[in-house]
Amino acid sequence: MPRSLVALSLLIALLAPPACAHAGTPVRKFGRGLAAMTTGFLEVPGNMVAEERKRGPGEGLPLGFVKGLGMIVVRELVGVYEFVTAPFPAPPGYRPLIEPEFPWGYFDEDERARRGTPSHRSV
Repeated sequence: MPRSLVALSLLIALLAPPACAHAGTPVRKFGRGLAAMTTGFLEVPGNMVAEERKRGPGEGLPLGFVKGLGMIVVRELVGVYEFVTAPFPAPPGYRPLIEPEFPWGYFDEDERARRGTPSHRSV
């Protein structure tokens, strides 16, 4: 039991890097890779939300579901790449390879504002 508590604490510490860890650091890249490898399944609901906002529920939800299934593979592979290459500044400045930077970024108001995506669909 204590071992699992230590492992859980370590996982939480890695997934929630401190505020001083900006996008241009190896620590942020390492955390991004770990998050992508462990939470890639969030691509399905995330893409459903994103496509529904763009196209409406009739077209957006099924399209987002299919797109999300495909993006799971991409997110997982990018996660492995970022996890393994975290010490190296590739791409320059430790920039994320895919957007949103983290899988839960589809649901975050600040992330959408940064990407320029509207928070609510206009009717």
